Amino acid sequence: MEKEIIGMTQKDLARYGVIKNLLAKLINGTDAAKQLSLSVRQVKRVKADVKLNGAKGVVHKLRNRESNRKTDPAIWRTAKDLIEGFYLDFGPTLAHEKLVEIHSLDIGEGTVRNLMIREKIWTPKKRKRNKQYRCQRERKECLGELSQFDGCCHKWFEDRNEECCLLAAIDDATGKPGKLKFAGGESIEDVFPFWKEYVEKHGKPVAIYLDKFSTYKINHKNAKDNHDLITQFQRAANELDIKLITAHSPQAKGRVENPFGTFQDRLVKELRLRGISTIKEANEFLEGYYTADYGKRFGVAAKRRTDLHRKLTQEELAKLDAIFSVQSTRQVKNDFTLQFKNSWYQLEKEQPATVCRKDAVLIEERLDRTLAIRLRGKYLNFKLLPAKPPKIKEIMPAIPGRRETRKPAPDHPWRARYAARLAKVNS
Repeated sequence: MEKEIIGMTQKDLARYGVIKNLLAKLINGTDAAKQLSLSVRQVKRVKADVKLNGAKGVVHKLRNRESNRKTDPAIWRTAKDLIEGFYLDFGPTLAHEKLVEIHSLDIGEGTVRNLMIREKIWTPKKRKRNKQYRCQRERKECLGELSQFDGCCHKWFEDRNEECCLLAAIDDATGKPGKLKFAGGESIEDVFPFWKEYVEKHGKPVAIYLDKFSTYKINHKNAKDNHDLITQFQRAANELDIKLITAHSPQAKGRVENPFGTFQDRLVKELRLRGISTIKEANEFLEGYYTADYGKRFGVAAKRRTDLHRKLTQEELAKLDAIFSVQSTRQVKNDFTLQFKNSWYQLEKEQPATVCRKDAVLIEERLDRTLAIRLRGKYLNFKLLPAKPPKIKEIMPAIPGRRETRKPAPDHPWRARYAARLAKVNS
């Protein structure tokens, strides 16, 4: 007769030893309960089971049995086929969302994760051990108290279009995006329309947290002592009474840096699934659906419900185009003209303000590509002058000169060596 092999763990062996001592009356039920960290009633049940079945009585009855909540193999195979067919480069969480939303598959997120790991579709990332100590900064209490802003250039449309930049303003208190927008880059022509739309919709945040990119801050060493050296973005923020805070490291503004990792994973795939390949269509998708959807999935509740965004006043609304314009200073010439970007402009005779020669006027390049000239708060009347005829530069033909033949001097070292060699040959 073959002996039955019972698989037991170290814990089972220890428990069996205690129960044998109890059966041998070396200890009582109370002592056994303390040693096994069980109740006296449970010890009595285990003791009775060991009397009836021997060592097998201490082994849990569900060991090596399939769970009643095991995923149906048919659902497992269906999920595997769908992931390999459509979501091969998706992460487990996003793949699970699409399986439920699009295919109505009744499967858990943990099951999808285990499936992708077991089938070697997805490999978990190893956590990096950073030896440098960093302390997490507590979130702000209210919405609109601090907005973290940054841009990320990436192949958002993969091979369907060229690389572009995603501009994002993430609220520090809630982690929800106030605005997302695709643009060509982080130039002032791209950033100004972003923030104009933001303040018109939400109002002015108390502060903006950003990096030291040249659009936002002059990084020359002389700018530390000369506070008059500011960028166009700093000038606009000052006019709107918005405080700018520049971070010294990417980790300092991690609440806007970290979402870009999520965007590069999830947003790229969302654009692919919807067949979006242009910036215009992508911005409509961000405004109409994705911004709010991301906030619902990843946002947190603020400590206080107060919204600290400040609404624009009527005066600020009237001056908004001027605030979000690229401003330059030019001097009025003696004939009341001024030059700007290779073009000449004539100031008209009738003006709302007195214009004198040598006056410094402010030229505003608006977002709609129009120009405005301002002097002491008044906008001047002007017209564009026709382009001046180009100057004709006569190019004189080069006359090749005769090359003068140079003869070495009689006492030149070359002559001395030649004379010595000649004398040696003749001798």
